Amino acid sequence: MNTKYQRTIYACFIGYIVQAIINNFVPLLFLTFEGVYHIPLSRITMLITFNFGIQLLVDLLSAGFIDKIGYRTAIITAHIFSAAGLLGLAILPELLPSAYTGLLISVTIYALGGGLLEVLVSPIVESCPTDNKEKTMSLLHSFYCWGHVGVVLLSTLFFKLFGIENWKILTGIWIIVPLANTLLFAKAPLAPLVEDGEKGMSMPALFKSKIFWVLMLMMLCSGASEQAVSQWASTFAERGLGISKTLGDLAGPMAFAILMGSARAFYGKYGDRINLDKFMAGSGLLCAISYLCISLSPSPVLSLVGCAICGLSVGIMWPGSFSKASALIKNGGTAMFALLALAGDLGCSGGPTLVGYISSIASNDLKKGILAAIVFPLLLITGIFLLKHFKATTK
Repeated sequence: MNTKYQRTIYACFIGYIVQAIINNFVPLLFLTFEGVYHIPLSRITMLITFNFGIQLLVDLLSAGFIDKIGYRTAIITAHIFSAAGLLGLAILPELLPSAYTGLLISVTIYALGGGLLEVLVSPIVESCPTDNKEKTMSLLHSFYCWGHVGVVLLSTLFFKLFGIENWKILTGIWIIVPLANTLLFAKAPLAPLVEDGEKGMSMPALFKSKIFWVLMLMMLCSGASEQAVSQWASTFAERGLGISKTLGDLAGPMAFAILMGSARAFYGKYGDRINLDKFMAGSGLLCAISYLCISLSPSPVLSLVGCAICGLSVGIMWPGSFSKASALIKNGGTAMFALLALAGDLGCSGGPTLVGYISSIASNDLKKGILAAIVFPLLLITGIFLLKHFKATTK
């Protein structure tokens, strides 16, 4: 790899840590917000829905303005929004007449940053002249997992040592990460996403491509396969091991995130020796098996093991789909990456929604909801074979 772009790659790695902070820090404070600001928990949990809703909107709109303002301006703006939103969490609830309004404004601001990061970081890495783009992309996405793990572990340690009532101090510490990365991106070299003299594909052109629609399906299934289980991992841990919610969060979502990050780091290390199609198809099959283990096992402990295996299996799906898109659709440009991010985020919301809907029909039986979600990894496998077919017919 051209060594001058090493700084850019590192900045992108940290960019995904920033996104992990803004997506996973606030949920740790839900009960604190409920007690301090006297806000019903039902309204507080809406902050997460609002966060991802704003990010989806940014995914949808970003293709129209990112190329106009430039990638450097956009990525720096993303970090500034992320830092400003976190700062708002510590300040606005006290300043405004309604604490909930302050929280909502803060979430809106950092969600704008999160949405931009989702769209920008992968294509910036893809544009860098790396030796093996699939390896780099997988390693890049592992940093979101490590960021998630770090946020939960370090925040839990801070609250244990200094008390959760000092959460505003910890918020200030987390703000340092996006601010520091803003300086890193300000000096990092950025390579063009498409070759000089060429233009990225327009949305109408992308919509005419069968390969593009298969890739959209794969991205949707990647997000759905991941979130359909990770949202319920804590519940399975608590029920299976009879432990507290704090330990349940560590044993469930943390195990899921660690194994997902490990799968991405593994491919990031050895991807040049591994066929990506076979690795993704095998991961999809393992994911389907983990769903069967979760939903059909009579043992809650085995269901928890299934959750952990699921984390391992979904690791390559999202970055692998991005890499397939870059390899198969030349000059897809910003529009392609924005729409792929949109499909992935729709899957992240659609997967848990399907699980919840089926579970409610089945007398709140989560296992039946998880079983229904097996359709997502199976569709992902189907997508891999469809890509091979379309690629063969275009030769």
